Amino acid sequence: MSITAIETSTEAITAGATTIESTAAVSAADVAARPSFLPLILDVAVPVGSYYLLKSGFGMSTMAALGWSSVVPAVRTVWSVVKERKANGLAGLILFVNIVGLALSLVAGDPRLMLAKDSGVSSAIGIGILVSVRLGRPMMTAGMKPFLIKGDAAKSAAWDRLVAVSPRFRKAERTFSLVWGVALLGECVLRVVGAYTVPIDTMVWLGTVVMIASIVLAMLVSGRLAVVPMEKLLEAELAEQAAEQAR
Repeated sequence: MSITAIETSTEAITAGATTIESTAAVSAADVAARPSFLPLILDVAVPVGSYYLLKSGFGMSTMAALGWSSVVPAVRTVWSVVKERKANGLAGLILFVNIVGLALSLVAGDPRLMLAKDSGVSSAIGIGILVSVRLGRPMMTAGMKPFLIKGDAAKSAAWDRLVAVSPRFRKAERTFSLVWGVALLGECVLRVVGAYTVPIDTMVWLGTVVMIASIVLAMLVSGRLAVVPMEKLLEAELAEQAAEQAR
């Protein structure tokens, strides 16, 4: 093989290695940029899903299902306090909801009271969300932010800037959680009233309808009052940053 051929082969190998490294770097960047839903999965999906799985799938009692489904949020809450030196709002809220559910499960005998107690979960979550708004740490932001920034580093940076300097953005952020908190408390009130005024057989399925309707209404209202304005503010902030960089 000639020296020229060897040099050509070496260049090809080097180019190939560079391409592989570039591809790996891009892939790593893409993975890093993707929104992480792991906290939501661990703090909300796992305990709620395990409750229904244990209760409906394995036939456990409400007490047992609530108890076992409390393990993950309890561990997450303790871990955050001990290791991260801060409270895990979502995990703590789910743990609180489960404790409320355990306490309400001790109530038995009156079928209407049993129907009314199902709204206790909604009320506990709603109150927790409203308290987080009052404390200036809107709890629903954890679920909304990934859908707005879509793993985009520039949007994430724009979000942080707007939270720091834009009263309108912070107001919209609070409004999102406020709407959900009010919707869940409203659902609680409707289900309690229905439990004592509507025939029991009707309320058994109507309670689910009320819950679904409340969630849909919260999505529509929070989208109109909070998500849309926040998207516009993010777009304006990105455009302003792009214009400054172009100067």
